[in-house]
Amino acid sequence: MTIKETTIKEEVIKWRRQLHENPELGFDEVETSNYIYQLLQSFSGLEISRPTKTSVLAVLKGLKPSATPLTIAFRADIDALPIVEEADVPFKSKKEGVMHACGHDTHTAMLLGAAKVLSSKREEISGEIRFIFQHAEEVSPGGALGLVDVGVVDNVDHIFALHVDPFVKSGTITMKDDVLCAAIDDFEITIIGKGGHASMPEKSIDPIAIGAEVVSNLHQITARKISALNVPVLSVVVFQSGNVLNVIPETAYIGGTLRSLDSMSREEAKKYVNQIVKGISEAHGASFKINWMEGYDPVINDKESVTISRKAAIEVFGQENVIHIDKPFFGGEDFSAYLRKSPGSMQFLGIYNEELGNNYPLHHPKFMVDEEALQYGTEYFVKIAEHLCMK
Repeated sequence: MTIKETTIKEEVIKWRRQLHENPELGFDEVETSNYIYQLLQSFSGLEISRPTKTSVLAVLKGLKPSATPLTIAFRADIDALPIVEEADVPFKSKKEGVMHACGHDTHTAMLLGAAKVLSSKREEISGEIRFIFQHAEEVSPGGALGLVDVGVVDNVDHIFALHVDPFVKSGTITMKDDVLCAAIDDFEITIIGKGGHASMPEKSIDPIAIGAEVVSNLHQITARKISALNVPVLSVVVFQSGNVLNVIPETAYIGGTLRSLDSMSREEAKKYVNQIVKGISEAHGASFKINWMEGYDPVINDKESVTISRKAAIEVFGQENVIHIDKPFFGGEDFSAYLRKSPGSMQFLGIYNEELGNNYPLHHPKFMVDEEALQYGTEYFVKIAEHLCMK
């Protein structure tokens, strides 16, 4: 029996809308986690706990004997973003300035659906299934690290997750081996010069001119310093200095982000940023400060786990709707923290339906979801569990 032939489909949509209307930011998901906890309590056979203040863990221990029982985990993130919603939906966010614009409400609802289906099949299950409802994915360094530290994936054989994709058609899923998402490192640079009157620039050390030279040279890192085969993405997104038209300011502030697919290019790019800022600043008699904010590691899917994902996806979506992709994404995901501990697979679920109008990207105030896609995500999780724990 498929999910769309049961009442679970309607329940998943109802849960998703409740979560969408009541979004909460990372580390503040108090009502969200309470809602998840209460729903899980209504299902049978689950051991439910709160590993951290605003996360929830449900453990389903199968009753079917097995000589080689497995422990698997599924993860959904539950936090929202500081965005004013502009999507035209009847269940619009009730919290001004907070929105589920990255689909975490759908991730949570789909995993709740899987938990309900699988908890009713405890007698058919061997081993252990963990349902992880994780806080603070959007807040670097992410909530996953804390959950790993308290042992939620200890002794887990495989861990799986889905992320919705607004540019992939509903009813399809994309599959990627190896590197899926990039590592994230943000940086802040302060150029400290010597202020003065704009009519006498020779008596000052102009941080704006120095900063402009720094920015221009930073962009040469990815163009000329690192192999094109594994080149990272470096973007400067903030340049702030001064607020008076006839005064050369004392300082200039530059901020940006570095996205890397492997540890070597990640460290090389950071080394070149430091060299460029130091060299240019000192050449002009200025001083500087650099603050690196290290974020998520790259998401690197495990080959065996992806094979399991693909088999389940083919059964749920059909061979023609399982799309292999070659290129990784330069967005970040703290699912990488689990993958340092246990092998796993994160894949992207299509949610685009042209009947809903334009498809807007993740983190956009008009981001929308085709809710018909949620049945596939729920069934995908269930199918993986059937393959690994219900043989």
